[in-house]
Amino acid sequence: MSESAGFDAHDVFEMGRLLTVSEVARQLRVSNMTVYRLIKAGHLAAVRVGRGYRIREDDIRRYLRQRYTDAG
Repeated sequence: MSESAGFDAHDVFEMGRLLTVSEVARQLRVSNMTVYRLIKAGHLAAVRVGRGYRIREDDIRRYLRQRYTDAG
């Protein structure tokens, strides 16, 4: 990847681990389609890589914190 794309090696490492839609679906125990819907609705941030998406682990945690409800 060239420098002209706007990223350097430091930027990539700052992003942390990137997961595929399937990996996220398994972690959340939902379907791949649900993950795609969350991305499309803007509820889950994702990076387009080729024809697919990658989701940062931090963004999954952020999504879950926003959806967390205190029982009681």
